[in-house]
Amino acid sequence: MWFKNIKIFRLSTHFSLSAEAIESVLEKARFTPGSSLDMVSMGWVSPTDEGGLVHSLAGQYLISLRVDKKLLPSSVVNQVARARAADIEEQQGYKPGRKQMKEIKERVTEELLPKAFSVHRDTRVWIDTRNHWLAIDAAAGAKADEVIGMLAKALDPFPATPLYTEISPASAMTQWLLENDGPGAFTIDQDTELRSTSENRATVRYVRHSIETDEVRKHVQNGKQCTRLAMTWADRVSFVLTDALDIKRISPLDVLKENQEALSTADADAFDTDFALMTGELGKMLNDLVDALGGEKKV
Repeated sequence: MWFKNIKIFRLSTHFSLSAEAIESVLEKARFTPGSSLDMVSMGWVSPTDEGGLVHSLAGQYLISLRVDKKLLPSSVVNQVARARAADIEEQQGYKPGRKQMKEIKERVTEELLPKAFSVHRDTRVWIDTRNHWLAIDAAAGAKADEVIGMLAKALDPFPATPLYTEISPASAMTQWLLENDGPGAFTIDQDTELRSTSENRATVRYVRHSIETDEVRKHVQNGKQCTRLAMTWADRVSFVLTDALDIKRISPLDVLKENQEALSTADADAFDTDFALMTGELGKMLNDLVDALGGEKKV
């Protein structure tokens, strides 16, 4: 149930749509498999495989976007197109031009698409109406963009904006490393990345290896800033923070896992137990993280 990565947005304090209202607008774009000639199709699916497009619990909503893509590598299209072009060259006595080659590739793609395999992936979205977060479980920006694009079509006006903080994550993480101490409830773990701000973008990574303060100081003096830092919040959740304010490799620690197992044993609805635990803990963690970065910057 736990999100592995978070692309975080600020949900408008004026957002007041009920789960039923969101369900109604998402229903208009419910996922349906594309035709044999569609390279990509996307739409909303049940996040719990139980039919409803919105799972709601105490002001926390969970939705899920499905993206279905055909697997048709360009290398395969090019190989078939070259063979087709060679046959045409033999017939007409000269090589196909650029325009004709483009048409050949388009015809080859149309012929191969119905035979191509398709794979789908689901990207989950958590809407926190209490703490006013919108979080997307995506490590890549392109996946988050797909979700934002579909949500923007469904919800007008779009109720979320990018999150900005008074202190940039890179500046804050660099300072924490220099002080060898995390802010507040946060502690510093062993994975670190420092990158040069110059054109060469020279990068140093420490993986499962602590970095000494003297080493940090030398890297900073050479024009580097911390761009990724592994951290733990309140001995409950570990994660990696990036300079883009993305949160990656989220993992609940043993104390939460024990609570999760105990609650799941006592409660027949394990999914809701997990969902409540995740949203409760991550909601607090995000608030603490924004505070550690100097508070939210209004733009």
